[in-house]
Amino acid sequence: MDMSQPIGVTPLDTHPDGPVGQPIDRVDGPLKVAGRAPYAYESREMQNPGYGFVVTATIAKGRIREIDTAAAERMPGVVHVLTHRNVPPQGEKKEQVGPLLTGTEIRHQGQPVALVVAESFEEARAAAAAIRVTYDEQAGSYVLADALQAAKKPEKARTPPDSSLGDFEAGFAAAPVRIDARYTTPVQSHAMMEPHATIAAWEGDKVTLITANQMPNRGQDALASVFKLPKDNVRLISRFVGGGFGGKLQPQADAILAALASKNLDGRPVKVALTRQQVFTTTTRRSGTVQRVRLGADRDGKLTAIAHESWSDTAPGDSFFETSANVTRSLYAAPNRLTAHRLANLNLLPASSMRAPGEAVGMLAFECAMDELAEALALDPIELRIRNEPAQDPEKHVPFSTRQLVPCLKEGARRFGWDARNPKPASVRDGQWMVGTGVAAAARLNPLQPAKARVRLAPDGTLTARMAMTDIGTGTYTILSQIAAEMLGVKVSEVRMILGDTADPMSSGSGGSFGAASSGSALYMACEDLRRQLLAKTDLNPDNAVFADNRITSGNRTASLRDLIGPGLEAEGEIKPGENEKKFSQYSYGAHFAEVGVDADTGEIRLRRMLGVFTGGRILNPKTARSQAIGGMVFGVGAALMEAIEVDPRTGSFVNHDLAEYHVPVHADLPEIDAVFLPELDDKANPLKSKGLGELGICGAGAAVANAVYNATGIRIRDYPLTLDKILEGFVAKETGQRRA
Repeated sequence: MDMSQPIGVTPLDTHPDGPVGQPIDRVDGPLKVAGRAPYAYESREMQNPGYGFVVTATIAKGRIREIDTAAAERMPGVVHVLTHRNVPPQGEKKEQVGPLLTGTEIRHQGQPVALVVAESFEEARAAAAAIRVTYDEQAGSYVLADALQAAKKPEKARTPPDSSLGDFEAGFAAAPVRIDARYTTPVQSHAMMEPHATIAAWEGDKVTLITANQMPNRGQDALASVFKLPKDNVRLISRFVGGGFGGKLQPQADAILAALASKNLDGRPVKVALTRQQVFTTTTRRSGTVQRVRLGADRDGKLTAIAHESWSDTAPGDSFFETSANVTRSLYAAPNRLTAHRLANLNLLPASSMRAPGEAVGMLAFECAMDELAEALALDPIELRIRNEPAQDPEKHVPFSTRQLVPCLKEGARRFGWDARNPKPASVRDGQWMVGTGVAAAARLNPLQPAKARVRLAPDGTLTARMAMTDIGTGTYTILSQIAAEMLGVKVSEVRMILGDTADPMSSGSGGSFGAASSGSALYMACEDLRRQLLAKTDLNPDNAVFADNRITSGNRTASLRDLIGPGLEAEGEIKPGENEKKFSQYSYGAHFAEVGVDADTGEIRLRRMLGVFTGGRILNPKTARSQAIGGMVFGVGAALMEAIEVDPRTGSFVNHDLAEYHVPVHADLPEIDAVFLPELDDKANPLKSKGLGELGICGAGAAVANAVYNATGIRIRDYPLTLDKILEGFVAKETGQRRA
């Protein structure tokens, strides 16, 4: 199906009590708690593997002068040492996936310089430590703030890097109320639960990789380029993935090196897992940003001018940039508008997508600037947002497919008790704690990607579906099983979902909040074909046919599915994005509300409660959807209060490259958090009428926390994260200012 027209009434609309929309438990849950859902490194499908351990560079820029592998090669159990001297020939870079060990140049700390393969992991690790590398080190550039003048306009990604409408400079200059603020966000790491890992083996000129990858088909294309093979000669299998957050969108060093070593070992399987430290230093990261937000408004709070400029960085030779200002283009109405992105090249590992790329960091800045404008206007922050609600997309000049930002704000305010808020900063105390509340909007682009699915209805009534989709812990197996069960009128337990193998029909993979909609729509279309085949074997009226309880019912007549299946039926389905993405502005929306306490002496910040109210089209499973939303909100709390890579400005090294020192929220940091969804169907989005949720929860969440901290203390921190040292500096500045006054 080409999504070029709105979708009419569907079987999902006419069967409200069916499996779709029910909060059922995850169908893969029993497998996981029983240890029968192996991650890539745990797979035993490939026998007698060698164990690889990656050796990485200890400088950020320069060249390898000498690499001494002799001692390592003599150590017990070692079967191979792979370096630039014996690496198999490789092809070209594609989508940030490039050949490795192809020369002596070092571009960032953590770059692979060798791989040791041994009969055990411990032997490989010990031998890796025995390799001696000497370098000719060169001076590098490691700090974004120092590279702003050299930053350039990046190449067009999905959208142009810059946009403008009206005359921003004139509109801003004429505005009676203005905000001009600079915000910074730090380098961050994906830090997912499962480290990157791969088992690779060759058979002739074909290679199979059991690997931790979010998008197997995309990885298949990239690795085919690196290995100089036809795409069909590369097979990726990623049945269960322990989190990704964007860090597994592309194959990383584990996959490339495992396959190259296996080729040198005549096809023997080689398994490689990155250490936790290597996940931080050898894969990808979220770029730091410097953002300037300027807002101009009349005295009634109507925005007349909006500008959002963002600087980010990536490795030399790479073109990825953080699209921090993109969400600003559609969020609020204003006649004069400007957004711009600039990209600097630093000698750090490449930057790439991390959960809600663009919106996650962009809204940390923009939604706090809106809070600052509300204070300058002496206007409630929610009222400011409502007064600037656009009637259509402000820059594209097309209607919204659906937009319930204002209802989310109003319902959230009611549930949270916003009317009891004291708008005066630093005016509410609870003993030692300064208490404050904050709000922020949430918005995330809702794209659709091409996907296919194949289904087979067996004589016993069980349905098997296959596609190269992945489940990265989000509940994909479950929601797809629900869709198939409802479309064919079978039980969820009678659906067998086979995912994560490029030998099956291509799929979008997991990422960008398009996974459920894209793969689910392809599955929907395949099941629609099966429904037509089954109905063709009856004389039932297809216009009012209902598939339920293993039967087809039309009026007062029924037919048993098993009587119609025969030796089995098969079908395929496909979804493609169409003109609707151009005809309508498609976003998921929400509103975040946060209450924090700040210790008046130590500056410690504690989240006290948090609420998110969202709309995401049809909610396929309220339980998994709520889990995704809360997970995103927790991600946002971490971005606001603690999550940051500390880059040594002298050497380009990541100082805190493990989970002992790279702080993320844990249970003790998170009290009462809730997420609710308002009813919505989006018939412009896809046949499911659903929207993406995986990244919506993080968008704006950190800004709500930061706005609450300001309300509690009267201290506005624009340099994320809001650590207690910055609060203490604010205390000192306030006290000094009061003394001077």
